[in-house]
Parts: sequence; C-alpha cells; structure tokens
Amino acid sequence: MPHPHLESDLMRGFLAVAEAGSVTLAAARLGRTQSAVSLLIRRLEDNLGQPLFQRLARGVSLTARGEQLLPYAQRVVALLDEATLALREKPLTGPVRVGIPDEYSGTILPRALAAFDERHEGLQVSVLCDHSEKQLEALEEDRLDIAVIHDTSYFQEGELLAIDPTVWVTSMTHMQHLRSPLPVSVYIESSWCREFAEAALNHQGLRWRRAWYCDVASGMRNAVTNGMAISPLSRSTIPVGCRELTVEEGFPAIDSARVLLRRNPRGGSAAIEGMAAVLREAFRPLAMARAPGTEEKIAPERSVLAPRC
Repeated sequence: MPHPHLESDLMRGFLAVAEAGSVTLAAARLGRTQSAVSLLIRRLEDNLGQPLFQRLARGVSLTARGEQLLPYAQRVVALLDEATLALREKPLTGPVRVGIPDEYSGTILPRALAAFDERHEGLQVSVLCDHSEKQLEALEEDRLDIAVIHDTSYFQEGELLAIDPTVWVTSMTHMQHLRSPLPVSVYIESSWCREFAEAALNHQGLRWRRAWYCDVASGMRNAVTNGMAISPLSRSTIPVGCRELTVEEGFPAIDSARVLLRRNPRGGSAAIEGMAAVLREAFRPLAMARAPGTEEKIAPERSVLAPRC
C-alpha cells in the first residue's frame, strides 16, 4: 500500500478551505478558481484515502480526520511562508528598541522576536518588558522605537493588533474558586486591579481575600498554577492545567482590553517596520480567535491610568 503524499500546494489549499469554511471563499483568498481548489481537496483526500470535509448546505466543515490534519497544515504553511520571507527580504541593519507587556513575554512574543533577531544578523534588538504606562513614557522619552501596550480605557491611539479580554482563571487541580472566602491574586498598587478586578468580585457579591500580591503577570500565573489563588489573566495567556471561570459560575470577564501597537513619533526605519510586521503576525491568531460562548465585547465604563500590565 503506497504511503500518502502531502504536497505543500495541497496543504495550503486544505488550510484555506478549513479557515474559510467554504471552497468559494478559499478560492478567492488563494486567487484560484473554485474548481481548481475543489480539485486540490479531492487530490488530498484521495492521497489520504478518506474525506477531510463534510459538505454542508452552505460551505464545509472538517471531519474528525480533517481536524487531526489541521495543526500539521498550519505548521507546514507557516514554515513555508517564513522560509519564503527569509529568502526574499533584504537583510535589515540598525538598532530596534521594542517594548512588550510582561503578559506576553512567555507566550506570544519570544519566538517571534528571536526569529526576527536571527534572520537579520545586522540588527541589534533590545526589549523592554514592562507595564504599558512605562512603555508609553519610554516612547515619549525616545527610549523605545515601537511598543505593544494594553489599552483598557479605549482612549489610546495606535494600531489594533487584537482584543484580549481579562478573565478569572483557576487551577483545574486545586479548584481554589470553590473556597470561601475566595483567595485572589492582585497587582500591587494598581488602580486597574481596584477599579476593575476587585470591583467585579464585589459586584458579584463574592466573599474574597487578597491571597497573593505581585507586580507582574508572570506572578499572577504562578499564583494560579501553584494553587494559591484565582488570578485575573488575559484569556490568551491561561496556563496549562488552568481554565477560565465562566459567567455561569459567577465570574464574568473583567475587561476587554485592546492590544495596540504604538510607535515613536520621531520617525522610523526599515528595521522598525520589519519589527512591526513581526509583531502584527505574532498577534494574528489571537485577533482571529473567538472564545466559546463569548462573542460579545465588554467595554470598560471609564478610563484608568494604571494599565493591568
């Protein structure tokens, strides 16, 4: 029995249809005819010897085997795109000073920043990992070229990268959300924590206590994974072994912070634009994601000066 053969063109066509949920929309995205894309899917299914899509009245949905193939197709296409970009683009040189929130320093951004730094040997990338307030100060004082910030006020200007709500998170092992009074981790001297996170608990009429104090999001993650407290975390940064607490359990989302890209107003360079593209791409999956049953956006009621991170 011959082994299945997965060509890159077939994988790209499969991924486009899976993401679009429609052969017609996928064809438009790929710049090909609908019949050509249908042929790609048929060839791939023939190679694998089983259907990957269930045909619906409107569009298509993945079969169980299609769901299994999806993460592999995403990795293959991403790697091909990265290789193409690396070979086509001109090497960049010069310094790039970038600010990132602590929340994403261990999740979304490290791999993207490291890949950018390795691809351009002439670059000198330096990173400031700090609160959004500190990053805005650094941009104003010409100590940063570009920064990713959280905007809970919805008044900040900048390029929108994603919406990343803050939610209550509990450990699936320690189940601290079932205790009374409720042990909670809080930010030290944070007006956001008082006016949003703590206010949300009070609004729900919950008995709670401050069980963990810290000043960075990594400390919040440690509190919940170690079973010390529940923590307010960005939905995209929920640690392994933990889960979001739901509205039905009495824990609605705390805010719906915008993730913005801000630039130094004094000018830019090709290297800075390259970094902007890397940051934009790093947040693209988050911008496209939807949490189950949470389609609505929760707008904050007023501006806060202290960012959550």
